Amino acid sequence: MTFNEYQKESKKTAIYPQLGENFIYPTLGLVGESGEVAEKVKKIIRDNEGKMDEKRRKELEKEMGDVLWYLAQLATELDLPLENVAQGNLQKLQSRQKRGFLHGNGDNR
Repeated sequence: MTFNEYQKESKKTAIYPQLGENFIYPTLGLVGESGEVAEKVKKIIRDNEGKMDEKRRKELEKEMGDVLWYLAQLATELDLPLENVAQGNLQKLQSRQKRGFLHGNGDNR
């Protein structure tokens, strides 16, 4: 499945206020689900001495799926193909790597 196929299929499950005209809702969902990923990782550190096991890996996989869903809805709301978002990110990172700027601060390195 491509990113664009995922984006199209996931949109069929989207139900929220002002669907198609509301980039705020999926942005808040993305932040919330990202926080849930962080919480699960925190609990791996606290409760399992930082060791990953299959149960926790599966829990993280589900939460990362939710992150992906909200990211796809945000991209849809902004009329951005998810494939373009992914490709643009790789191009940015590859450029930084080529120029020796993977480390550091700022968006425009």
